[in-house]
Amino acid sequence: MPDNIDEHEIATHIKNKKLVKERRRQIVDAAVKLFIRHGYHKTTTRALAKETGLSIGSIYEYITTKDDVLYLVGIAIHSEVEQGVKDALARPTESKDALAEVIREFFLVCDRMSDHVLLMYQVTHFLPEKWQKKVLGAELRITNLFIEAMKSLREMGKLPDLDDNTITLIGHNISIMGHTWAFRRWYFAKYMTIDEYIERQTEFIMSFLG
Repeated sequence: MPDNIDEHEIATHIKNKKLVKERRRQIVDAAVKLFIRHGYHKTTTRALAKETGLSIGSIYEYITTKDDVLYLVGIAIHSEVEQGVKDALARPTESKDALAEVIREFFLVCDRMSDHVLLMYQVTHFLPEKWQKKVLGAELRITNLFIEAMKSLREMGKLPDLDDNTITLIGHNISIMGHTWAFRRWYFAKYMTIDEYIERQTEFIMSFLG
């Protein structure tokens, strides 16, 4: 299992954990817009403060560098996907519908956070090596959520008796297809809705499950 991605590695003197989480998400969402609009290196802390409505001093209570923000973007994506997958698995479904629910939740996260996903692919290499590994590790952890979900469904008899290598390959395909919507939304959105994309890609994935 890759190293955990953990926002607590970023120092803060604020004791209220809920407030820290809320403010960091506020900073992340604002930063994504600015990084995409102006570029990572050209975005200043002053611009980030203006976009968030916080003072520069307040921002530095929650982060210390722009690298922190990129790291937090990775955390935000992983947290949304993890919660979505857990919610999908908790629903009372039968057979392959359970996996379809997992796929749907992931693709919807990729739609909601398409700018976040795109940004991470564009700028992860700007992070220090230690955090590059953790962010990439978080990407594998997301894929592992699909793999473990399929293994669990296999054990419950809700999926064919697929070998582990096949399940791993399908898990990575699900991850890539979700990201493809984020990368190619500018094209796909002209011809189909996210729901239609989910339906067609889910049918394609299910075709490999017999």
